[in-house]
Amino acid sequence: MSLIGEVKDVIYSNPLNGYSVVEVVCDGAKYTAVGTFPPVHEGEILNMEGDWTTHKGYGKQFAVTNVKVSMPTSQDAMKKYLSSGLIKGLGESTAASIVNMYGTNSFEAMYHPIQLTKIKGISLKKATEFGVQFQKIKTMQEAIMFLQKFSVSINLALKIYKAYESSTETVIKHNPYKLVEDIDGVGFHTADKLAQEMGIAPDSDYRISAAVTHLLKEAVTQQGHTYLPFDSLVAGAKELLNYPEDLTDRIGSAITDLSFTGDVRIEELADHRAVALSRNYETEKSIARRMVRLLEECSDISTDADDDIKRFEDESGLILHGKQRDAVRNAVSHGVHIITGGPGTGKTTIIKAVIHVIKNLRLTFALCAPTGRAAKRLQEASGEDAKTIHRLLDIDFSGGRGRTTFGESKVAADVVIVDEVSMADEYVFNALIKSLEHGTRLILVGDKDQLPSVGAGNVLADLIACGRFGVTYLTEIYRQEKESSIVINAHAINNGRMFKTDNSSDDFFFRETNDPSEVLAIATEMCLTRLPKFLGMRPQDIQILCPMKKGIAGVNNLNKTVQDRINPAKPNGKEIRNGELVFREGDKVMQTVNNYQQEWSVIKDVRIEYGVGVYNGDVGYIERINNSNLEFTVRFDDDKVAVYSFSDIDQLTLSYAVSIHKSQGSEFDAAIIAVTNAPPMLLTRNLLYTAVTRAKKLVVLVGPSSVFERMVKNNYTANRYTLLQNMFLLGI
Repeated sequence: MSLIGEVKDVIYSNPLNGYSVVEVVCDGAKYTAVGTFPPVHEGEILNMEGDWTTHKGYGKQFAVTNVKVSMPTSQDAMKKYLSSGLIKGLGESTAASIVNMYGTNSFEAMYHPIQLTKIKGISLKKATEFGVQFQKIKTMQEAIMFLQKFSVSINLALKIYKAYESSTETVIKHNPYKLVEDIDGVGFHTADKLAQEMGIAPDSDYRISAAVTHLLKEAVTQQGHTYLPFDSLVAGAKELLNYPEDLTDRIGSAITDLSFTGDVRIEELADHRAVALSRNYETEKSIARRMVRLLEECSDISTDADDDIKRFEDESGLILHGKQRDAVRNAVSHGVHIITGGPGTGKTTIIKAVIHVIKNLRLTFALCAPTGRAAKRLQEASGEDAKTIHRLLDIDFSGGRGRTTFGESKVAADVVIVDEVSMADEYVFNALIKSLEHGTRLILVGDKDQLPSVGAGNVLADLIACGRFGVTYLTEIYRQEKESSIVINAHAINNGRMFKTDNSSDDFFFRETNDPSEVLAIATEMCLTRLPKFLGMRPQDIQILCPMKKGIAGVNNLNKTVQDRINPAKPNGKEIRNGELVFREGDKVMQTVNNYQQEWSVIKDVRIEYGVGVYNGDVGYIERINNSNLEFTVRFDDDKVAVYSFSDIDQLTLSYAVSIHKSQGSEFDAAIIAVTNAPPMLLTRNLLYTAVTRAKKLVVLVGPSSVFERMVKNNYTANRYTLLQNMFLLGI
């Protein structure tokens, strides 16, 4: 059955899956149509197929199975369409003027800016802007309707259109597997489903190459590997392709072909062949070359560091011990030096002392860290200005809008100190060292026993293991930290000893329970009522950490449970749904990927500063959801405000609870660590050590003591495939 009608009103629309409730007018009568729609607007004509149904609450509805969108044809509908807010700057009076002059030819006039300039108040510039927006809207609708033929969700269709715009149909028809290569978040299975619907053969060369590319990209984004062994890659591709015949040789040929086209690099290592995406290979090669140059470019500094250290001790009242003194001497004397140690070993004191020496030498310096929280903590501890690495490199505001200048501009400092370097991925670290001037000294500070970075690479571990750079190891807990049970227990865990469970301290607590449901209940109650009363904090500022996402007491269920208590659904409340996740105004969220193009603004004193770049691990709150413009606004912890398109919602997740991996580099006044039984490779010593060291004032561990004991004894470290150390050995 078919129904043709004009859109009177869009009552509800979910931008992620396209499910909409639309009021349409057909032959003067109003009807309600429900189903999956592309973006539709008032005044448009819908040619719908479906069946009439009766909803017990809402009455008679037309359940749509297929829909085709056409532009309005009547003059009244054209006025509604043009003034609906779809075209920025075009309001009711301007829409009426256009239709009054051009009648049913108004849309033709929209394509020709000169025609619009005949209307009073429309300049050539404004007419051109109207025309460009109008054409983009029409092109987008056509692309989305084409993709909907192949069961592509509205959210994915919008992503695909963003990538290819007017070329969408051409690209998809030629090779739908190109989505795997071009669009972040689109994996092999999504492209494969689309290709099957288009009739592409299951042993197509395109399909085989896409499987290889997908596995390499997934290894980078999911496991942090920068390459995969050739044999492992072939085996993984065979499993992914699930083809009845043996494709071993053809997969090998596809890898070779991808190396010929420059998409991948094949490297012969001592005991296996490595296959890396070219981007990762070139990034690690760049790091190796530039780090060696930094080491060689710096001349020795002639200074009596001991005198400077003594003056620092006299002025600060702090006393440096042997290893700390060594660290300061080495840091100021060499082109590159690494300082590594756990909590309470004096890393911050060393940074303060290094800054003191640098100032006495009349040298300039810059302090930075991979995340906003780590940079803020560094600034508070040192008393000096500190920035994120991204912010340090994003320095051009001359045009009113910031732009990321990775590798283009230079950091004007004689010495650059990077704190929490263990969580810097290879892309960010490469961008930093490429931006250092000739002769700049680089001091890297971090904890080698933390989990590796969430992003690709294992920079700190590889730089230490290669043996090319000086390293000061800090192992002793110094006097000012000895009263902290968090610090004492963290070092016990790192050394394979069980933490104290007697709850005799005032900053480290343990709640024993073997029931996952009780872990969930205790963690939730601790976050929402007990710790806020005890500490005088908001529940939102208490962080729950978990080893796993799934399970009764995993990240996903804890987020839903806390969200339903702290920010429940409200009548007429604005929400965005992404699969099982629901986002509401006021929700605490975390950015899960680096988005180097995301624009933001921040108010500094009386001026507004603009920039680009929101990064993995940034935490904030949803301030506003705008259903009309399909946008939502997030205010991050550093007061940056970013406006996102609904299609970008999959870049964020709820963050009342986060995985321990995602917490790296962050520090929380209070943390609740919720643990249940899981496979040994997930419950490791360094995972627990990382979790405990995230807490500054108080930590509560909840779960079975037997599981925590196994974690402490489990020194398993997942192998991360990287080429950086090998490149130093080869002298690349």
